[in-house]
Amino acid sequence: MRDEKISDFLERLADRVPAPGGGASAALHAAQAAALLGMVARYTTGEKYAEHKTNIERIIAQTDELRLTALQLAKDDAVAFTAVADAYKLPKDTDEAKAARSAAIAKTLVGAAKPPAEVIAAALAAVQVAEELLPIGNRNVITDVAAAAEAARAAAAIARVNVEVNLGGIKDEGARAELAAEAAKADDIAARAEKVTASVRKEITT
Repeated sequence: MRDEKISDFLERLADRVPAPGGGASAALHAAQAAALLGMVARYTTGEKYAEHKTNIERIIAQTDELRLTALQLAKDDAVAFTAVADAYKLPKDTDEAKAARSAAIAKTLVGAAKPPAEVIAAALAAVQVAEELLPIGNRNVITDVAAAAEAARAAAAIARVNVEVNLGGIKDEGARAELAAEAAKADDIAARAEKVTASVRKEITT
C-alpha cells in the first residue's frame, strides 16, 4: 500500500471486495496525522526554534516512525479481515466441521481486532505529539496541528467500531477484555483532540 496511488486505493476502497475497508481507512487517518505533525515539526527548526531543537528532532523521528507503523497497520487490517472472510467460508456440513469452523472464526476475529486496536494506540500517540507540539510549533502552520488531531480522532473513532464489531464472536475472555479496554481509549483521544483543535481555533480567531 505504500507504493499505491491514492486514486487506485480509493477505487479499491469503493469496490465490492472484503478489503480494504474501514480498518484501512482508520489506519490511513493515523498515518496522515503523523505526517502532518512531522511537517509542522520540520517547519519548527532553525535558529528561531533553537531552544526546542532536541524535542523537535525527537518529534520528527517519532512521527516518521508512527507514519510507517500506521501504513503497515492498514496492510495488516486488510490481511486480517480477509482471514475472517475465509474462515466463514469453511465447510459446516458435519458437527466436526462446524466446530472447526467456529474455532477458526473466533481465532481470526481476535486477529482482525488487533490492527484497529493498534491504530487506536497510534492515534493516541499522535494526539500526545499534537499536545506537545501545539505550544512550540511554527505558528504559520499551527492549523495543521489541529488537522492532525482531528485525523487522529477520526482514526480512533473508526478503529473503535472495528474492534467492537469483532468482540461478540471472540471466545477468549482475556483477549476480549483487553481489546475492549483498548477500544475505550477512543473517548479520551476524542476529548484531547477537541482541546487541541479548540486551542488552535481560539488562537487563529483572536
